Amino acid sequence: MKEKQKLKNIVKPIVKWYQENKRELPWRRDRDPYHIWISEIMLQQTRIEAVKSYYTRFMEELPTIQHLANIQEEKLLKLWEGLGYYSRARNLQKAAKIIVEQYNGKMPTSYVELLKLPGIGEYTAGAIASIAFGEKVPAIDGNVLRVISRILASKNDILLADTKKKIEKKIKPIIPKEAGDFNEGLMEIGELICIPNGEPLCKKCPVKEVCEARKTNQIAEIPVRNKIVKRKKEERVVFILECDHRIAILKRPSKGLLAGMYEFPNILINKKEKLELEKILKGWNLKGKKVEEIGESKHIFSHIEWHMNGIKVEVEKENQDFEWIPLEKIEKEYAIPTAFKKYKNYILQ
Repeated sequence: MKEKQKLKNIVKPIVKWYQENKRELPWRRDRDPYHIWISEIMLQQTRIEAVKSYYTRFMEELPTIQHLANIQEEKLLKLWEGLGYYSRARNLQKAAKIIVEQYNGKMPTSYVELLKLPGIGEYTAGAIASIAFGEKVPAIDGNVLRVISRILASKNDILLADTKKKIEKKIKPIIPKEAGDFNEGLMEIGELICIPNGEPLCKKCPVKEVCEARKTNQIAEIPVRNKIVKRKKEERVVFILECDHRIAILKRPSKGLLAGMYEFPNILINKKEKLELEKILKGWNLKGKKVEEIGESKHIFSHIEWHMNGIKVEVEKENQDFEWIPLEKIEKEYAIPTAFKKYKNYILQ
């Protein structure tokens, strides 16, 4: 069977399967483009089950695009705390402001216009345009790449941009009038049936009869992922500096990793060299009274790994370099990146 016909044959079964089996999720209760947009951005780096509570809290605080456009950035980041990749939240607000100023507070209705907004790429634009507005455009994420690669028994590396473009080109002509249901159906099959890790549940798949990888016993080899990302490793010491029940924090630079976020003071170290604590504190114009080891922690970013060791130091007096914040205020008002979760939990226990 030719590729084109094979793909045409998956359309009706996928739409029917999705309409009968789709999960009840908060953002699926309507086809409001704002709801779809927020959920898609949240879901980019986070599991569905984890996103549910964040999404509900977000919508309670910011029920409209106008609310999102007008919220103070610090409050927005606090609302986003725990989801990570805070540039996503900042881009949401940038886009919301553009929507308010240029589109009278209503989401653009076309794929092309959606793509112009900060933080909205091809996948997100496709998801919003097809689900909310019924536009016949693909929404290609990792799940869709995996499902289509297995159906076609394609050995193209799905981590390459060219592979995504090729699959997009193949999918676009077959998208039905139920564009949103088709796109969500493909994604849902990838999440629940044609899973990335472990044995796929082929018996439950609505398109198993046309799946070439299943027929040729190549499911374990497909999809192909050849690209290996080497992460740089950094050794860091994180300092919990306390003075009269106030904790030192500081704001990171406005550009780069964790841009503009608050963090606990920390330094890059060479593990082979002895940590000269007194010298470090002196450099911050501080004098320690009591020192306590907190322990190790690791956080993996897309391109870098932080291997951290935490130290709590009670100091005699505050300095001018840091902001000294009462414990309860840190919890309620400041968004501390997930990288420092262990050390934040330590001071709040």
